[in-house]
Amino acid sequence: MTGHHDKTKPRGIRKFFRMLGPGLITGAADDDPSGIATYSQTGAQFGYGQLWTSLFLLPFMTAVQEACARIGQVTGKGLVAVIKQRYPRGVVVGVVMLVLIANTINIGANIGAMAAAAQLILPVNFVLATLFFTAFILTLEIFTSYRVYARILKWLALALLSYVATVFLVHAPWATILRATFVPHIEFSFQFLFIITGVLGTTISPYMFFWEASEEVEEDREQHLLRKDGRPRIGWTNVWTMRMDNFAGMLASQIGSWCIIITTATVLHANGITDIATSADAARALEPLVNTFPNAGLLAKAIFSVGVIGLGLLAVPVLSGSASYAFAEAVNWRASLNYKLKRAHGFYGVITIATVIGLFINFIGIDPIKALIVTAVINGVVAVPLIFLIAKVAGDAGIMGEFKSGRLSQTLVWLTFFGMAAAAIAMFISLRG
Repeated sequence: MTGHHDKTKPRGIRKFFRMLGPGLITGAADDDPSGIATYSQTGAQFGYGQLWTSLFLLPFMTAVQEACARIGQVTGKGLVAVIKQRYPRGVVVGVVMLVLIANTINIGANIGAMAAAAQLILPVNFVLATLFFTAFILTLEIFTSYRVYARILKWLALALLSYVATVFLVHAPWATILRATFVPHIEFSFQFLFIITGVLGTTISPYMFFWEASEEVEEDREQHLLRKDGRPRIGWTNVWTMRMDNFAGMLASQIGSWCIIITTATVLHANGITDIATSADAARALEPLVNTFPNAGLLAKAIFSVGVIGLGLLAVPVLSGSASYAFAEAVNWRASLNYKLKRAHGFYGVITIATVIGLFINFIGIDPIKALIVTAVINGVVAVPLIFLIAKVAGDAGIMGEFKSGRLSQTLVWLTFFGMAAAAIAMFISLRG
């Protein structure tokens, strides 16, 4: 992707892996602790009933994220900076507030889940664990290059492969699973619509929109593609590379969610466990992976804990970073995770405040696992107006020029908007009923 890479022209697998960047990190962060909790709950509660969402949401999440990435790549600006050009101040303030609120709640839920996961394998105090993770994340995010940090954490994200492995070890009814994957099943009950809104929200999450757009701007800056007027020098080759990266990330994310639902449906739901109240409940889904060992339960908890903590360490900086990008762009502050603290006090200030407020959410008596699922539902509601704006901006030739959305992209993004709006409205109507 850089000039050096263009000269060497790596081929095959090596070339493919060099393409991977913001899209892959965004996809990995999508299966954060909130995602694990939500997918585990739908598997435990409804069995294979919502398995179809993993397949059916793939083209829609890919289209929305591609539109966001293309906006950042083509304009050299984050989403909020672009929205400021076309919409009144009230719209910009509304967008920033939605992102700040949703991301801060999500940060708090993830920190709590990481602490609860740590308690499965270590005799640690919950409060001390949350304080440790908060301090650890802020220290690395502020004083370390995120590129270096993410490179380390992507290895921890491989813990998700434990669900992939478990799928092939349990005695799963594959005919039923294949049918549930390709044939949608819908129930008009509050419980079903609540969880499916959460699945939508944790799959197509607001923080992902802002993060991937801003990281494409970082890629433009790193590759020295920005002109003096701030507009990047890019062509369709750059866009194609971004699309491959984006699709790889979204595909990996959905394979992960598909395996989590199958595993929890087969191991938990089939054995009468229909509600995941604690991290230990969720970890039990992995016991078939290690049941040949003397301490299968402990090893399953260890694998689950490493996955939740690793993905939490990856996701919390994405959440706080995307919130800070949005706020900084709204008030014209310097915004980049590659800046040192002294060059971007405001940007890192928002990251710190959002993370600390998220930390304190854990001290008001909310169960960490339940908080993750509620957070996913909030994301499902908040995403609706944001997708509307993304569709408008990505399809605007005045902003995007020759790189505006084509018919397929616009169709998929608008269908995502109407589908998520319908799910949220149906959930609220069923609540009243």
